[in-house]
Amino acid sequence: MEKRVYPSLEGGRLLPLVESFYTIQGEGFHSGKAAFFIRLGGCDVGCSWCDSKESWNPDRFPPVEIEKIVADAVACEAKSIVITGGEPMNYPLDKLCLMLKGYGLEIFLETSGSSPFSGCFDWICLSPKRKKPPLEEFYAKADELKVIVEEPSDFEWAEKNREAVLKVNEKCLFYLQPEWSRMKQISPAIVEYVKKHPEWNVSVQAHKFLRIP
Repeated sequence: MEKRVYPSLEGGRLLPLVESFYTIQGEGFHSGKAAFFIRLGGCDVGCSWCDSKESWNPDRFPPVEIEKIVADAVACEAKSIVITGGEPMNYPLDKLCLMLKGYGLEIFLETSGSSPFSGCFDWICLSPKRKKPPLEEFYAKADELKVIVEEPSDFEWAEKNREAVLKVNEKCLFYLQPEWSRMKQISPAIVEYVKKHPEWNVSVQAHKFLRIP
């Protein structure tokens, strides 16, 4: 994917906000939990099946002061915050995380791990992508490894990443999630794979079944 030049962010005091909203987490370990989502613009991975392609170009989203982002988060009932993208690790997130922590909120990160780590989080969901694999540092930090399965060959990619995690991290949980547009075709294979390899769990995009953001 084309390399982009990101806007001046004043060390993370400004961030390119695509949207923020209060909903139910639909994927992985925290599925079913109420959470406030902060979606940041800009991604240099570019998966063909991405369901938030509108977020890829950060130039479409003028940088927003993090005070405004945090004010919107604390104005609702949410106790949990999900920072996602795009690829949120493209940006320095220490200031945003510290400000959210000041309100006693728990912070979850969803990342491909393709850019250097920043911020402080209560839970890190690492979702590795073939086009731009994770940096080594993320395998030790991940609480959850979530691999999107589009075709049977993705099981090999999933195992490669699980092996990388196990070398440095014993607490991580492992999830296989069907790519939404191929859910009916690939889900039976995922079910059979997990039955044979019970160290994995199945993740589904419950929010899409519920027809919520």
